[in-house]
Amino acid sequence: MAKIERFRETLTAARPDVLVMVGSDHFHQLWLDNMPQFLVGKAPFFDANFYNEEREFGLPKMTLRGEEDLAAHLLRDGLDRDFDLAFSNELRIDHSITCPIITLRPEADLPIVPVYTNIFAPPMPQPRRFVALGRALREMVESWDSDKRVAVIGTGHLSLELGGPRQFGEHGPDPEFDRKAVEWIASGDIEGCLAEVTLDSLHTPGNATHGFMDFMLMMGVAGEGAKADHVDTLDLFHTMEAYFTWYPGGDPR
Repeated sequence: MAKIERFRETLTAARPDVLVMVGSDHFHQLWLDNMPQFLVGKAPFFDANFYNEEREFGLPKMTLRGEEDLAAHLLRDGLDRDFDLAFSNELRIDHSITCPIITLRPEADLPIVPVYTNIFAPPMPQPRRFVALGRALREMVESWDSDKRVAVIGTGHLSLELGGPRQFGEHGPDPEFDRKAVEWIASGDIEGCLAEVTLDSLHTPGNATHGFMDFMLMMGVAGEGAKADHVDTLDLFHTMEAYFTWYPGGDPR
């Protein structure tokens, strides 16, 4: 599909050596009895995709290389920036990480550092905390003592309903929320977004819309007022997908 190919080209143009991947575990490995708010995967390799993802989505089993030095740096620097990040040496990753890999880097040839957020199990962090982590994550990456080029990739939701009456509509359950969300992200309007988005308000667009907070984290990485260099959307039968790219040093294409 042309939209996906254009989006993939935005990552290729950045020439990254390492990928920091922001996503969320869909109750595969983390559950209601043990759900860290923010977790960094710290391992030389990560097994990827679970049986139900193979069965339902046709996703392949994968093994992705880790970047342990950067992971260790994020953990240490995160503590010094008032983020008590959890870590796992045994993390197995799911489609929140592998789908963007398949979409943006199907060769799966770059090492990754997974960063998992809690968007499912109350009590969840406030949206403002996601933005703050995004800002801190950028500072952590920029302070890493390495010549390697790092791309931060995040996946999130616009309006989304799972198991409810609006799940299988012709489009996402709340097109007006989707319109505003794309505008907030594309224009870098963090404060405008925070003025309207709360943990309670995110129930209204759909019962799984809290995944939008991962998009808010990525807005924090980009920075207040940072306009996206690439914006595109794809309206599907149950949700709208949206694609954004920011180049801190200017568009290299």
